[in-house]
Amino acid sequence: MTFLEGLNPQQQEAVRHREGPLLILAGAGSGKTRVVTHRIARLIAVEGVSPHQLLAVTFTNKAAGEMRERVRKLLAAGGRAEADPWVSTFHSFAVRLLRQDGASLAQLRPGFTTRFTIYDEDAQAAILKAIYRKLGLDEEDLPLRQAVSRISRAKSAGQTPEELYREASDTQASRLAVLYDEYEKALRQANALDFDDLLLEAVRLLKHDEALRRRYNERFLHLLIDEYQDTNRTQYELVRLLTQRHQNVCAVGDEDQSIYGWRGAELRNILDFERDFPNARIIRLEQNYRSTRPILEAASKLVSHNTQRLGKWLWTEAEGGAPVGLFEAEDAEQEALFVADQIQRLRWEDPSVRVAVLYRTNAQSRLFEEALRRCQLPYKVVGGFSFYQRAEIRDALAYLRVLLSPQDSVSLLRIINTPARGIGKTTLEQIERFAREKEISAWDAIQAMLAARLFPNRAHAALESFRALIEKLRADMEGQTPREILGAVLERTGYLAVYESDASPESQTRVENLKELLNAAEDAALRGEDLAGFLDHAALVSDADQVDEHEPVSLLTLHNAKGLEFPVVFIAGMEEGLCPHSRSLESKDMIEEERRLCYVGMTRAQKRLILSWARQRRRFGGGSPSEARPSRFLREIPRSLTVKLSAGAAAEEVDLFAERAMARRTAQRTAYTGKTYDSVEQVREFFSQRNRRAEPIPIDSARPKPPAAPPAPKRKKDPLIGAVVLHPRYGRGTVLRHEGEGEEAKLTVSFPGYG
Repeated sequence: MTFLEGLNPQQQEAVRHREGPLLILAGAGSGKTRVVTHRIARLIAVEGVSPHQLLAVTFTNKAAGEMRERVRKLLAAGGRAEADPWVSTFHSFAVRLLRQDGASLAQLRPGFTTRFTIYDEDAQAAILKAIYRKLGLDEEDLPLRQAVSRISRAKSAGQTPEELYREASDTQASRLAVLYDEYEKALRQANALDFDDLLLEAVRLLKHDEALRRRYNERFLHLLIDEYQDTNRTQYELVRLLTQRHQNVCAVGDEDQSIYGWRGAELRNILDFERDFPNARIIRLEQNYRSTRPILEAASKLVSHNTQRLGKWLWTEAEGGAPVGLFEAEDAEQEALFVADQIQRLRWEDPSVRVAVLYRTNAQSRLFEEALRRCQLPYKVVGGFSFYQRAEIRDALAYLRVLLSPQDSVSLLRIINTPARGIGKTTLEQIERFAREKEISAWDAIQAMLAARLFPNRAHAALESFRALIEKLRADMEGQTPREILGAVLERTGYLAVYESDASPESQTRVENLKELLNAAEDAALRGEDLAGFLDHAALVSDADQVDEHEPVSLLTLHNAKGLEFPVVFIAGMEEGLCPHSRSLESKDMIEEERRLCYVGMTRAQKRLILSWARQRRRFGGGSPSEARPSRFLREIPRSLTVKLSAGAAAEEVDLFAERAMARRTAQRTAYTGKTYDSVEQVREFFSQRNRRAEPIPIDSARPKPPAAPPAPKRKKDPLIGAVVLHPRYGRGTVLRHEGEGEEAKLTVSFPGYG
């Protein structure tokens, strides 16, 4: 067995390469994993490299496990029963290095032993909280999450506490440097390393111990790094230290899929591979086995506008394929309903079809979740919680429930110290115990205990302040809309400010989610709901029991979509400020990363890709909708590769699967019935002009389609057909049919989820 069977010429070339530096530029869907595993198996079985002399490094334990298993199966198929090569993540390799050979690190890190403890994020937070108390710091001075994030960034950049202090430009930066120093002392005292330390100390050890560095260079004669475009500065240094003698390094990656600059990944690592390894060979894997030609050409044309790339063009031998669909919605709500409606049509044709809805920010998921629920389409949120299950959303809703009913002890205890206001665990236990003994609510227990002065002075003051806050908010909510009440809660409690003061991507995502909750509260007011109605709605749509996680509709961010594929992909929110994100608009490098992110999303699609955007959108708590501009990325896709879609299009017009039989569509459409109303005048009065939507845009067909039935005689277009209308109970719907005139007239309206 040569391990070249079934590979195309470029793949074979990459697998056969024996010695010297090799960069495999593996485009999306080009069979990268197959090439990597066949290369490892061939080095062992054909080239005679011992499995113990080969190190393969990936970014996730799952990827490492899959690679190891596939190599094992390949070797077994070739009649070889070899030991497994060392396949691990960067962090796993660092742990093994430090455990087995890290004794000499004690010269650089006093107190270090190879029996060190690894601290996760919870342990980091616990240490920092203790340091806060020691230094007399408050989270209002420096939010804990921000401290953890900034210390991690400093470590990734190789900055010491002393260097951070010298560069401090304000009081908060100086505080951070002092906190960082105390944090490092605490770690060393506990003989502990956090995740950043694992890589940093592994690099320090190899730099310091020349004999150890030589031994590892001689041990691993071949080094393979997967997803090289995602490596950061420390990981890059580790690769360089392990390849000083032989330079048999194979880096596999795609500069066009480098989308993690915000967490430290350095694109220059892959762009400068030839500079770092002067005799490097570059092999481009450009034949795609995933997507159709129009999708590949559109994605390749988009990313070709970037300047920071080595260059490649994806292609496929497959013929045909539907053009990329483009849909312009009037607003974000119509966009979500359009997507849900199209998914419903797809599911009628093929109940097992897998569909993904991709978006730039987590906050965008809310409208799609609600639209899918309205259509009774089960879905799953991939890589995160559904909107109403996110911690910050649950906190905000808990505040609202307490305002509505202070006797709700579960909600009260959730938010009593959120954000931190000096009410500790001991005080909470006192309150709960008193409430149990007296058989009263936690709120009544607080009132009684404050009156009897049963708390220490500091806790008493904190609880008195909390009680006054709740009572003031309750007094002010009379006559206010759900949005006004929620806005007051987020502002007066300081909850929103905690996240706004933290520049980390995680905190900014929470800010966007909270502001999207303000939009949801505004929607409640438009539905005529009061605060109780809004909370009921939130509880109903967040009922996780109604979601079957095995159902084939996935909601996920563009970042979470990397490495996945779906027959049908919708990318929503293709607008300036969303994709590309507003945080990237002032930086050319960041715009290029946003373009790569869009490219990643587009190349997830196997058969059909639909890009959508809205003419106006409420930007995360912005109140009234503001005009939105279509993304610049849309202009970078040739028109010849696209087709416009419209809200009122019938299934055969949208033609999401051109190869489906027209007869099947027709049969399903005739089985469909809509809500019918008796009075056109009533409907016209009810559907006010401001709720009307533009008439459907005729769709440019990629190729002629046979009619399902003999063409009907031409007649004047009815202005009501295709109109998108709003109903206070059923939501948005599309007028499908207008029959009769005057008092005998009837309109048939399709309301997604209702019929």
